Amino acid sequence: MKDLRQRYGAYAIVAGASSGLGEEFARQLAAGGMNVVLVARRVDRLERLAAELTEAHGTVNEVVALDLLEPGAVDELMRRTAHLDVGAVVASAGVALAGPLIEHALDDELEVLSLHAAVTLRLAHGFGRAFSARGRGAIVLISSSIAAGAVPFQANYAAVKAYVLSLGQALHHELKGQGVDVLVLAPGQTETEGLEKIRGIDFTKMPGGAKMPPPKAVGAALRSLGKRSYVIPGVVNRSADLLGKHVVTRSASARMYGTIIGRALTDGTGSDA
Repeated sequence: MKDLRQRYGAYAIVAGASSGLGEEFARQLAAGGMNVVLVARRVDRLERLAAELTEAHGTVNEVVALDLLEPGAVDELMRRTAHLDVGAVVASAGVALAGPLIEHALDDELEVLSLHAAVTLRLAHGFGRAFSARGRGAIVLISSSIAAGAVPFQANYAAVKAYVLSLGQALHHELKGQGVDVLVLAPGQTETEGLEKIRGIDFTKMPGGAKMPPPKAVGAALRSLGKRSYVIPGVVNRSADLLGKHVVTRSASARMYGTIIGRALTDGTGSDA
């Protein structure tokens, strides 16, 4: 991964860089020689990470404090980075809920939809155009290992991750002839702060063994850039994906996930689904 700067450009933008997969993408991109534009709401975390990356790798990093759900946020990000040689964008900002859809506030579910779908689309469209015009670049989108199936108690989240997967794989085909690599990363349960903070579910009650460390998931993604459209790190996650796509019907998938996730809900709702 030491040739990232040469392949794509001097700077990588990481949306959602204050924790989790976004933070790990920033670390590995900097290790690959790219300066990183760190984007999130928590400016204190971004500034600490920027200083750490500079000390470790000698990179020149930028901090952009933005709430990507605010109107015009992606346009503002593009304006504030227009003077930089940006060659890669990672759309890793995210939020999730667990539990019966109708028990959640609609505004909360719309935030999930907007952040994962609309913001991802805006990033891919804006930077995809810019990268295409100059003939090189990389875009990484984040889907999920549950995107292949219908998933009760994470109905909206799984549906929007299916959108991200479809969008990314299509853009991989559309843009590859213009020198732009598009990749979708679909991790399963990963050791991140965001996973632990998902309201309504106790992930210790979920099957599947130990959660994947973020370096493994991110490393798999960066190694696959320019080679594949889609990467699922981990044997268990790949097996679940194959079952969901080729073996289990969607109705059976819904029953299976309804049982598995229902048992892990913290309020007990759906425990017998």
